[in-house]
Amino acid sequence: MPKELFSLADRIKTLRESAGLTQAEVARQLGISRSGVNAWEMGLSVPSTQYIVELAKYFNVSTDYLLGMKNTATISVKGLSQKQVSALLDIIDCFKDNR
Repeated sequence: MPKELFSLADRIKTLRESAGLTQAEVARQLGISRSGVNAWEMGLSVPSTQYIVELAKYFNVSTDYLLGMKNTATISVKGLSQKQVSALLDIIDCFKDNR
């Protein structure tokens, strides 16, 4: 299934599984119950705004990505030199030119 068709529930589950985490581990990090995370992943409930923000921070994605507004991810440049950041931007620009 193309990622742009994923629901919030699918994105949460995919991010969790890609990180190799259990529902209990995510729940513990957010201070909620495992059944709460399960309900989100099953589409039975949706996270509050607070938890959307917490999930985005935890998985290092944007809230827009979680909500399906943009099919983009972010790259952390924390700890990289300016030269390394410039090199990454150059690589990204190469892909933009090939659309």
